[in-house]
Amino acid sequence: MSQATVPPPAVTPVLATAPGAASAPVVTPPAARTGSEFAPLLRVVREQGLLERRPWWYTRGIAVNLLGIAAVVAGLALTGPSWWALPLAVPLALLSARVAFVGHDAGHAQITTDRRIGRIVQLVHANLLLGMSRDWWNDKHNRHHAHPNHLDKDPDVAADILVFAEHQTTGRTGLRGFLTRHQARLFFPLTTLEGIALKVYGVRSLLAQDGPCRTRRERFVEGGLLLAHFTGYTALLFAFLTPAQALAFALLHHMLFGVHLGMAFAPNHKGMERPDEHPDGDSWGHLRRQVLTSRNIRGGALTDWFLGGLNYQIEHHLFPSMPRPHLRLAQSAVRAHCAALGVPYTETGFVDSYREALGHLHEVGAPLRSEGAE
Repeated sequence: MSQATVPPPAVTPVLATAPGAASAPVVTPPAARTGSEFAPLLRVVREQGLLERRPWWYTRGIAVNLLGIAAVVAGLALTGPSWWALPLAVPLALLSARVAFVGHDAGHAQITTDRRIGRIVQLVHANLLLGMSRDWWNDKHNRHHAHPNHLDKDPDVAADILVFAEHQTTGRTGLRGFLTRHQARLFFPLTTLEGIALKVYGVRSLLAQDGPCRTRRERFVEGGLLLAHFTGYTALLFAFLTPAQALAFALLHHMLFGVHLGMAFAPNHKGMERPDEHPDGDSWGHLRRQVLTSRNIRGGALTDWFLGGLNYQIEHHLFPSMPRPHLRLAQSAVRAHCAALGVPYTETGFVDSYREALGHLHEVGAPLRSEGAE
């Protein structure tokens, strides 16, 4: 079964507790159309301590990531100028994704409530380690969280290389028309460019006069860290590899990194409800706006690690500042609360999530394929 809509619970739901929190049964408040549908759930989650930060959990994760990157660098030094160094691009791509997940979490204040420390953590992970502009990402991602899957307000579903609604296909000819006709088949090949695109978008945003960097100091800090990334990454590869090997390594690293990010982000919203399709979509409360537009992916510890906790997309959108290890603990309460309200809670398997997302992209491209067949 590809999509699960949870029926109203027959028993009193119990919320999993955070480490150190008091364990007590919590009755999900009854459905109510008056007042906030989200407030009772927020109160339950807060009382269970699931919004409390886990800095040491993140500290351990960051240390492991940095040690892993150091091990890859050591491997390049030991291998020397050899094509056998290319397989090291695989673990580096996995580690780069881990770095991106930490940068994402820091941007949501999941790691610490200290804004200064959170900013430093994100600048190091985004700008210095990935070559991606922190302010560009935050600006884009915050707009996505405010209006998920809204074609007019969410930059993640704006018509670009991919389109997400049939009316966005109008007037797309040439290369763009070809990409739209076959966007489902081309999705994963296109994600190989995502790692490079993140760098390009960030640099372009930094240079733009109306970019998200509000002050000269912010622009200087971001630009300096981006320059340090590009200089350090290039110098590192050329120190151990020939120019041809360095170029091949960089391409393979960024292609695998892009595919990994695509796998983490693709199933989250594609094919889900769009507020712009509904007459009352703009008036949806926080709970409906986030739950109806998001899809969770079932899985265990490996899925959580590989997808960086984004497989709990519903919980993440409801509570963006909730630390990643608490998302799975909040799931049972969120699911039960949605069932009590009659709000569909969508959760699929790993493979089914991609089947649904890619199926939606294929359906959107149908009009152009029909035109080509005439």
